[in-house]
Amino acid sequence: MLQAVGLECVRGRRRLFRDLSFEVQPGELIWVVGPNGSGKTSLLRILCTLLVPEAGTVLWRGESTQELGELFRAELAYLGHTPAVKDDLSALENLRFGLAQQGIDCGDAALAGALARFGLGGCEQLAARALSQGQRRRVALARLAFAGEQTLWILDEPLTALDAGAVALVRERIAEHLERDGLVVLTSHQDAELGGLHARRLLLGG
Repeated sequence: MLQAVGLECVRGRRRLFRDLSFEVQPGELIWVVGPNGSGKTSLLRILCTLLVPEAGTVLWRGESTQELGELFRAELAYLGHTPAVKDDLSALENLRFGLAQQGIDCGDAALAGALARFGLGGCEQLAARALSQGQRRRVALARLAFAGEQTLWILDEPLTALDAGAVALVRERIAEHLERDGLVVLTSHQDAELGGLHARRLLLGG
């Protein structure tokens, strides 16, 4: 369903990768690994259409993601390396805002329930600036509770700054998505964090 064909990425004067081709099928998890600076985040941004490759193309259901535009992005759930949480908004307001950007409209009860599931019960009305880095990450990850209709999940270091309980919860959500024939492409630094999830590795910089 997702196919990268001959991708090349140049940042500044550095070529991060070239002639990169792979496919992601329904129910498959691709784990992008490689040393810092090898282009992991750049690859994910290319897959999301946030970055245009120097060469090559990305296909979704056989069509160019750049040409599909919003039709492709409607099937995509993307979480970047930084939480993208606004300091002046509460945890609940941040979650609502993040979902609205994906065309998802939910009531306060559903939003509070998702935050509670990700360990933020009682923090719904706290301004994001008062939250720890791990809590801010949980606010962003709570969007996954509403991402069941989006077939492709692209997650850049989703487990950073999380405790063991939160890591297990994210793994559970990923496993549920894969069981529904969803597709997941992610980066993560530690083998142990993926637990029992079966992943195919994509090595950059090797």
